[in-house]
Amino acid sequence: MLSLLPSRLPSTIQTTKTKTLLLLCSSHFLSPMAQLIRTEANHSSAHHHQNVVVMRHGDRIDNFEPRWIKNAARPWDPPLVEEGHVRAFCTGAKLRSDLGFPVHRVFVSPFIRCVETAVQVVTALAAIETPSLGKYGQPLPVDPSKLKVSIEYGLCEMLNKEAIRGDVAPKDGNWGFNIPELEAKFPESMVDRTVERVYKELPQWGESVMDARSRYVNVVQALADKYPTENLLLVTHGEGVGTSITAFLEGATVYEAEYCAYSKLRRSINDQSPTAGKFEVLTNIGQTGLSYSLSL
Repeated sequence: MLSLLPSRLPSTIQTTKTKTLLLLCSSHFLSPMAQLIRTEANHSSAHHHQNVVVMRHGDRIDNFEPRWIKNAARPWDPPLVEEGHVRAFCTGAKLRSDLGFPVHRVFVSPFIRCVETAVQVVTALAAIETPSLGKYGQPLPVDPSKLKVSIEYGLCEMLNKEAIRGDVAPKDGNWGFNIPELEAKFPESMVDRTVERVYKELPQWGESVMDARSRYVNVVQALADKYPTENLLLVTHGEGVGTSITAFLEGATVYEAEYCAYSKLRRSINDQSPTAGKFEVLTNIGQTGLSYSLSL
């Protein structure tokens, strides 16, 4: 089971300042030699497995500035606050140093908070030099050959009143996502526009929670099956991250997914067989911003 994830974080997290985030994130940056050793140690297992990381977006502005909605042109699509950008960059650096395998493709929900999160994450992942806190906010040269990015409608927020207050949803049903404009936010040459989306359009407003969870499971499975030899990062919303735990870990109930929390999934790949193994959850309780329990 998956309990509904809170739309707001605890006040102690909401009031986190950039300076605190920088201090907390400083441990994420390892020396190039440490990264090399860790990567080499995991090379053999990564070679025989496909890895999928499912990540929540960073800190959204409407949970910090309630009045923002009143004057926003797109009140259903809040961007990140500065702390959210910093947290996303730090999380990207953590993924780069800690995963032990490369990320080949990144798929992103079209909501701006996810796009802005992904921009920071892929910048840290593909930076030519090891990213450092002192370089945050500065132009950071990247190697676009390291990974490719695509926007996927199937990773979007639950389109219902449980996730989006009904009074701010577009009355005409037009969510107004400008895909070329969103793609332009990523480093040049990193976007793969040839990718065919799993979901060709957004879900209809009013989808049930169960339908949304089924959608998240389907898109994880479909993207993994489409790119079985590549490791994937999916940047989505809290319910999507929680579902990635409950769908692949029997008896799990997710209670909270913090901003930029992520799950790690892995399955075996046999080059001689068209059938891949089942996904297993590698994320321990409380390890990456996720809180969940297991039934006995």
